Amino acid sequence: MNAIDKFNARADAINSLLCVGLDSTLDKLPAQFGGNQAAFNRWIIEQTHPYAAAYKPNMAFYEARGEQGWRALRETMVFLRAEHPDILTICDAKRADIGSTNAGYVQAIFDDLGFDAVTLHPYLGREALAPFLERADKGCIVLCRTSNPGAGELQDRAIDGRPLWQVVAETVRDGWNANGNCMLVVGATYPDELRQVRALVGEMTLLVPGIGAQGGDAEATVTAGLNAAGKGIIVNSSRGIIFADDPAAESRALRDAINAYR
Repeated sequence: MNAIDKFNARADAINSLLCVGLDSTLDKLPAQFGGNQAAFNRWIIEQTHPYAAAYKPNMAFYEARGEQGWRALRETMVFLRAEHPDILTICDAKRADIGSTNAGYVQAIFDDLGFDAVTLHPYLGREALAPFLERADKGCIVLCRTSNPGAGELQDRAIDGRPLWQVVAETVRDGWNANGNCMLVVGATYPDELRQVRALVGEMTLLVPGIGAQGGDAEATVTAGLNAAGKGIIVNSSRGIIFADDPAAESRALRDAINAYR
């Protein structure tokens, strides 16, 4: 079972396409956690796991704290592997470098921390990303059409009459996915492009951030992004769930909203 199979199995088991982003910004943690990111993450997982097919920590919120943050991330991953081994784990690291450096990232993210998947920049090309792509058991989630407002500055640039994001989608589809372990990042804030990417890549699974705090719409996301199997999208919400008054209710409501349009 590779990372995509793991997600599909979990999605079927709990009837959910929801990913909860563990973006535990230190200054927003409730006072009762005393700045303990790992304890906060455990609580969020305990509240939301009945509805979560994936969890996605963003590395920035842990790396910024140095050794303390790395320890919190490691403790979170140990907890997830021990208590919820069937839930997909995504390292939102957006890594990209030359091949020898990426080999170190592979060891840290896949082997040391034990993540199932990682987000990656395509800019350095297939040769540089080979250490990730060659791990057939792991998921390689390549940035394609990101959810941020300034995404179009480069991603909309025309290459032989096609926007760069389309070139990335076609390149991953045709050249990088030999092991069937590639996915693409396509933001919920761009449903038209999401629909076009789905048409381009067939059944490939897409990580779709931007629901909730960034303004993405559940109905537009689901209707544009689903594949023929009624899955194919990992719909992420971070701040909208983890800093809600009731994370369990918020995650259940988003799970239900996604399912209403499936």
